[in-house]
Amino acid sequence: MDAQALQRRKFLSMGVSGVAAFAIGGLLKYQQALAAVPAGAPFFSLNNIGDLLPPDENGIMLPPGFRSRVVARSGEPPIGSPGYTWHSAPDGGACFATDDGGWIYVSNSEIRSNGGGVGALRFAANGDLVDAYSILKNTSINCAGGATPWQTWLSCEEFTVGQVYECDPFGVKPAIVRPALGSFRHEAVAVDTLNDCLYLTEDAPDGGLYRFRPQNTLPDLTAGVLEIASVTETNGSSYVGWHVVPDPLARTTFTRRQVAESYPFRGAEGIVMHDNKAYFSTKRDNRVWCYDTASNQIEVIYDVETSSNPILSGVDNVTITPAGDVLVAEDRGNMQLIVLTPDDQVIPLLQIVGHEQSEICGPAFDPSHQRLYLSSQRGSLGVSAGGMTFEITSV
Repeated sequence: MDAQALQRRKFLSMGVSGVAAFAIGGLLKYQQALAAVPAGAPFFSLNNIGDLLPPDENGIMLPPGFRSRVVARSGEPPIGSPGYTWHSAPDGGACFATDDGGWIYVSNSEIRSNGGGVGALRFAANGDLVDAYSILKNTSINCAGGATPWQTWLSCEEFTVGQVYECDPFGVKPAIVRPALGSFRHEAVAVDTLNDCLYLTEDAPDGGLYRFRPQNTLPDLTAGVLEIASVTETNGSSYVGWHVVPDPLARTTFTRRQVAESYPFRGAEGIVMHDNKAYFSTKRDNRVWCYDTASNQIEVIYDVETSSNPILSGVDNVTITPAGDVLVAEDRGNMQLIVLTPDDQVIPLLQIVGHEQSEICGPAFDPSHQRLYLSSQRGSLGVSAGGMTFEITSV
């Protein structure tokens, strides 16, 4: 893509695909959030994006026209919330619209031995941080997860018999464990409303890609069928097949080893849905995949070994824009957040300097798509207590 075309490109275009992502109960709140945006306010975009500038006061290298602020630090009360301490090891996250035109950013805590859970930051319509609180406690290694269109957060435990907990971002209803989604090293979840199912990744050297089909219809996750993917080659293309996991609770055998045909994905990480496709990353081979749910075809859209611009390594959490740009966060690597565009461009959006022992986690846009949230899990100290959560905006 030439420079002029890149300048014209919208990082976030508010089209039909953007609205479709907020189907079911979230659609009304999404529309309300857009209506609350002041007239003429710029959306977060890649218009006129340039090279990354030197680090700002928060240690973040951003393109011209972008700025950052710290909204929370591990072990400290967020501004405006003196009664709550932000959790250590912030990981996967997502945003949810509120009825008053504001939004909530939820963030996992990847702490072991029942020290994990999920925290939430609530923002007013003008962007002020007005509250912070816990929506899940006493769980372990809450890594990534996924937002649902019915305004809940699915928090995933990443250990051998990890579970998925459905959480209320508003902190009103207690979190509910969803054992029907299986017991394994859960990483992330994506909701496919068109096909009435979920896709789940597993962070293991030979991890599975899973599909959950509810016994009833979404949003009911109480019962259903868990399946694992196989991959076969036909005429030079790869296709996914689905096979029932006999024992989703893994009472005697790991779920990923119960089906002989299952394909071993090398450390599957974040996963998101867009335009009938599931995009996910695998960290042990530094790849980003695209699974077309209509054709069942699967392909690698980024491979560090073959890319003409192999700047992305340590692939981890992902998010996506309504325009189809996949944002991939690095676990170490260069501590960058990289954009993979639909026309195969690989573009650095930001880089956190001085956090070499950390990882970028939880990238998520607010409902108006004017703000991007993310965390440095271990901060500049290289320990969990040094986690920092940032907000990125375009000027």
